[in-house]
Amino acid sequence: MLRFMFVGDSMTIGSAGEHTWRYRMWQHLRESLGDGAFAVVGPRSTLYDQAAGAPLSHDYADADPDFPRHHLAGWGEGWLHMAPRVADALTRDPADVLLVSLGLIDLGFYTNAEQTAANVRAFIAGARSANPGIRLVLLPVIPNIRAASDAPFAAEVARFNELLAKTVADLDTGGSPLLLASPPTSYDIATDTYDGTHPNASGEHKLAGAFAAAMAQAWGIGAPAVRARELMQPIG
Repeated sequence: MLRFMFVGDSMTIGSAGEHTWRYRMWQHLRESLGDGAFAVVGPRSTLYDQAAGAPLSHDYADADPDFPRHHLAGWGEGWLHMAPRVADALTRDPADVLLVSLGLIDLGFYTNAEQTAANVRAFIAGARSANPGIRLVLLPVIPNIRAASDAPFAAEVARFNELLAKTVADLDTGGSPLLLASPPTSYDIATDTYDGTHPNASGEHKLAGAFAAAMAQAWGIGAPAVRARELMQPIG
């Protein structure tokens, strides 16, 4: 059985009333791998409650009792925060594959591109210290409203994404493989987010699709496209 852990910031934890891309990915894995072939693990399970300003909500949009809500994601948390936490998380909840979407919050509030890339390396080292055979799929920073209107910030995002690709190339090994997922080519902050940053239903499907495509193409895990049920079209 493959054990997956979702790691991310506000786009991954989601807020009260959302499905989250974690849910879309779970549906995809269940359809393409089958029940019993995988598990979703992690030390956290809540959504962020924007009214309370804390991750206190269990109000997922779909109340499917089978959906495993476990994750390692936090509103306002980035590589800086997850690097020192990942080893303990994997010790508590062993996983085989980490699906990681981080970086925007780091660049927006905490670290520059070079410092953020250093934290990526620390994160990978921490994950491998807990599981030397861990697999990681890393998503670059995707389009967002600040990058669309702030040219220096957009340049910093582009620089970080270059460094992330180099990090994956430098640290990829046969025993602990790394994948760089491709950002969805059709991702549009006007139609795939509700505020220019956080994904709506179509954005959730596209983020899940980015991870699905990477794993299917490189590792033969699952199908390469996520079926968008309510959107009535496949999104890769």
